[in-house]
Amino acid sequence: MSQPLLEFHRVDVFYGPIQALKSVSLTINEGETVSLIGANGAGKSTLLMSVFGQPRIASGEIRYRGEDISHKSTHFIASNGIAQAPEGRRIFPDMTVEENLLMGTIPIGDRYQKEDRARMYDIFPLLEERRSQRAMTLSGGEQQMLAIARALMSRPRLLLLDEPSLGLAPLVVKQIFQVLRELTQKGMTLFLVEQNANHALRLSDRAYVMVNGEIRLSGSGAQLLADPDVRKAYLGGV
Repeated sequence: MSQPLLEFHRVDVFYGPIQALKSVSLTINEGETVSLIGANGAGKSTLLMSVFGQPRIASGEIRYRGEDISHKSTHFIASNGIAQAPEGRRIFPDMTVEENLLMGTIPIGDRYQKEDRARMYDIFPLLEERRSQRAMTLSGGEQQMLAIARALMSRPRLLLLDEPSLGLAPLVVKQIFQVLRELTQKGMTLFLVEQNANHALRLSDRAYVMVNGEIRLSGSGAQLLADPDVRKAYLGGV
């Protein structure tokens, strides 16, 4: 079996005396969509952020294409094919939509800027309509689309998404997940942290459930969707 694209091996993270992640191991293979679900405060975002060294892990390894990246710089990681659409979207509010997109090319330079910008407008036609607007004037859903498009401008092999559905209306969540599905069909590898277990598990090849900083369950998206404990805890018992 070929090596995973991204692998966490027995990762521990502390915030002062508090242990946020406890010996976490998980893998993401090239071309897969993997989700990490769990309650708010379970440690999901901490795991995702640790890929970029914020926070640094206390022990264990994070391997990307077989190389331990747990002590590499954020710039090294971003310029080697990992991009992130962070929680809360974190776009540049005073910049236009187009300027925000161009910020996404910083890790790789502007060589493909023109064609990639056209590709983003193809995937997200709404952004093209609003290309000259300041990003702060966009709706929550449009800002989330912009955050994803900006991440894609660095031509990543792996896209990390932190709570893409957070605070969005159900119809908008559906649109965002439709775009993610289209990206996966084109071969993008996704690692998704989500409280919206229903959407996340339907999209995922495999998934992990995190409880209090530990992985408690793993399986295919379909297996976890059908698991009565998962349904009870994360799908409102339906």
